Amino acid sequence: MAHSSSTASTVTQPFMEVLRGQRQSVPPVWMMRQAGRYLPEYRELRAKAGSFLDLCFTPDYAAEVTLQPIRRFKFDAAIIFSDILVIPHALGRSVRFEAGEGPRLDPLDTPELIATLATHADDTKLAPVYEALRRVRRELDPSVALIGFCGAPWTVATYMVAGRGTPDQAPARLLAYRHPEAFARIIDVLVEASIGYLIKQLAAGANALQIFDTWAGVLPPREFQHWSVEPTRRIVAGVRKAVPDAKIIGFPRGAGAQLPSYIAQTGVDAVSIDWTAEPKLIRDHVQNRVAVQGNLDPLALIAGGETLDRAVDDVLASYADGRLIFNLGHGITPETPIAHVEQMLRRVRGHRA
Repeated sequence: MAHSSSTASTVTQPFMEVLRGQRQSVPPVWMMRQAGRYLPEYRELRAKAGSFLDLCFTPDYAAEVTLQPIRRFKFDAAIIFSDILVIPHALGRSVRFEAGEGPRLDPLDTPELIATLATHADDTKLAPVYEALRRVRRELDPSVALIGFCGAPWTVATYMVAGRGTPDQAPARLLAYRHPEAFARIIDVLVEASIGYLIKQLAAGANALQIFDTWAGVLPPREFQHWSVEPTRRIVAGVRKAVPDAKIIGFPRGAGAQLPSYIAQTGVDAVSIDWTAEPKLIRDHVQNRVAVQGNLDPLALIAGGETLDRAVDDVLASYADGRLIFNLGHGITPETPIAHVEQMLRRVRGHRA
């Protein structure tokens, strides 16, 4: 199965080299949510598109938005513009994005409602994502990697159960405690749908994949193992069964001291770490086994000035001696000044070791 452009095999992609085991003297850089509201060109296209889902599901728009930050900043990787909730949408759930309110779904908060969940995703609903990937890969410089992604089953399930984001995802946590068999049904459906979705993203031109488990950090150790680690392990194994050399990054945000067991059991090639990660723990027990991606505090990026320089230097001092993909510890925020992103890039790319 082809899963990268023909040119990518002859041109070095620093981002992919790190995932394959080769430290780069200047760490490759991209930012989570790099296509987004801090860019005026994004806001303009977003207004033209109408709804957020129309932006995601119109290949011309999604491809253009994916390419905007690459043109402006020359990042080492592009990530396809989409959303983790396209999978519930493909499973027939109502998904809406309300301005300033975030996503809204019809809650799946009882075993009876969970029993009505479709077992298979309608792949025709995801076809625009694959088409956007093909368009981006055609237009991208061959040295720039293209990342596909999905939400981890636990994180996606938290939105499906509550019908929205909540401060600590208590509705899903309670449901998983009270009705573990019913909750496991949601997870199982999401695992299978995610495997198919990620394989098709690779076939459409993605060079690597990221699994976003944004809400992993709210789980106690036993539940983290059951609802975050195990489903991710199944997805990685399922994707690699079809594409044996698939490169996959995990992001169990907030996992902290549980990261070493996460990487040991899931088989990911890299982990994203948030800005609270303890450097020695990461160096000694994580980065000695996989590549690390992160972990600048997005608020330091807003602050700018000497604060930003110091924060960038701290990330480089902590991790640049090993395999590092420089990124934020979570997504860039809309109020971030473009000049600060440029400052960050100068600081990182001026780094030689």
